[in-house]
Amino acid sequence: MKLIADAQELSIILIEPSKAQQKIILNALHESGVTDIDVAENVASASNTLTMHTPDLVISSMYLEDGTANDIIDFIRSTPSTSDVPFMLISSERKRESLEHLRQNGLLAVLPKPFSSDDLDTAIKATLDLNNEEEIELEFFDPRELKVLIADDSNMAQKHISRTLQSMGIMYIDRADDGRAALALLEEKQYDLIITDYNMPEMNGIELANHIKNSPAHSHIPVLMVSSDADTPQLSNVTKGEVDALCDKTFTPNTIKSLLHNLLG
Repeated sequence: MKLIADAQELSIILIEPSKAQQKIILNALHESGVTDIDVAENVASASNTLTMHTPDLVISSMYLEDGTANDIIDFIRSTPSTSDVPFMLISSERKRESLEHLRQNGLLAVLPKPFSSDDLDTAIKATLDLNNEEEIELEFFDPRELKVLIADDSNMAQKHISRTLQSMGIMYIDRADDGRAALALLEEKQYDLIITDYNMPEMNGIELANHIKNSPAHSHIPVLMVSSDADTPQLSNVTKGEVDALCDKTFTPNTIKSLLHNLLG
């Protein structure tokens, strides 16, 4: 299987306090082809390991003896050598408020306990996609000339979306911290795609999308909403009018590729 061959190139840090769970996850990783794995049991030992070398992926449990996965991802994102490292959570935690910080800081995947081999393979493939940087093929656009505007009040979310786009060969990317700042950029430049968050200060994503769709100069621009609120009732009918597509912030590069193909042909 090609995934196993490619996965052998990956370096992973696993952070899991339970010896039994360590064995289960390590066995699943070995079956997927991953052999270069360092194991840590808490925030302190994980931080030391991350300081010594930069992995391709960090996999962590939610709750640790000296902190949580939030502390791990904060350390990763605040350290220059690891700031772009993909992060995956293996946890039975499903509360929106408990996962929000991770989602805003570029959470690649959430695998349940217990997880299936297919779940793990999907997350590993997403990591490989980010590392391999294969240019997306679009019928009507050269990805190197595609102009994208990202509106999101989270700097980490901006970076995560930008890195995903760059792995596909899309390099012309501007960023705005809210809808009002995005509109100001729209008055100055032309864009082929708008990617926006929902919850933002000053002007939220729906208000931004409405301005774009009601503007004769900009109504042709596709709007993709990437939001941690994607599965909430207030956004359940959003794609029927305001935006062209809706995606959860826990996404894989493959998800974004598929959406870009639908939006841009």
